[in-house]
This record gives sequence, C-alpha cells and structure tokens, in this order.
Amino acid sequence: QVQLAESGGGLVQAGGSLRLSCARSGIIFRLYDRGWFRQAPGKEREFVAAISTGGSTVYADSVKGRFTISRENAKSTVYLQMNSLKPEDTGVYYCAARSGGASATRSYQYDYWGQGTQVTVSS
Repeated sequence: QVQLAESGGGLVQAGGSLRLSCARSGIIFRLYDRGWFRQAPGKEREFVAAISTGGSTVYADSVKGRFTISRENAKSTVYLQMNSLKPEDTGVYYCAARSGGASATRSYQYDYWGQGTQVTVSS
C-alpha cells in the first residue's frame, strides 16, 4: 500500500515562493514516477509537473521557468519549488505516484494520490 502526504502549502503574496513536499510511505525500495496536479475552485484538476524514476521532468506551459520538481529517493520524497507565484496559481495541490518508468501528464495515469495541500496566492 502506497500513501502520499503533501505539506508546505499556505498563503503567499504574488511574486513570492513556496516549496511543497510529498512524502511517500509503503514499499520504500521501489521507485515511482511522481507528479503534481492542482485544482482551483470550480475548475478541473490540471497537470503541473512530473518527474520519472530516471529523473526526467516535464512541466505545464503555465509554470515553466517558475516551478521546479525534484526528488530525493533516499527519503522517498518529491518537492515542488514554486517561485514568482501568481494569483492564478491558487488551488489545492495534489501529489501523485505511478509505476511506469516515464513522466506522465494525465491524472488517470496515476495510481496513488495524496489528500492535497492548499496554496493561496494573494494579489
């Protein structure tokens, strides 16, 4: 059983930064592809960033150059560094995991999800 737990969300002013963390429990020695998604009020969940077991990354166009996804395999933890935040980045951010060996950008491709952490960017 794989469990994911996000942390690091909060309230920040536009232009500010936050770092989200996603810790994974379960079969520690097994690596998973990891992703971040977000959902704003009244909108569908959307892809933000993903990192494969091999370290390949992919980003949504809306966050390229501002967000960085990274992983620390020894801690089974993935991070999302968010800089130059904008009000439109506001939403609940979800961490996800899958076994597959490649970065995935669609929510249905992921098997495990965290409960989410709220990010609010004020103007």
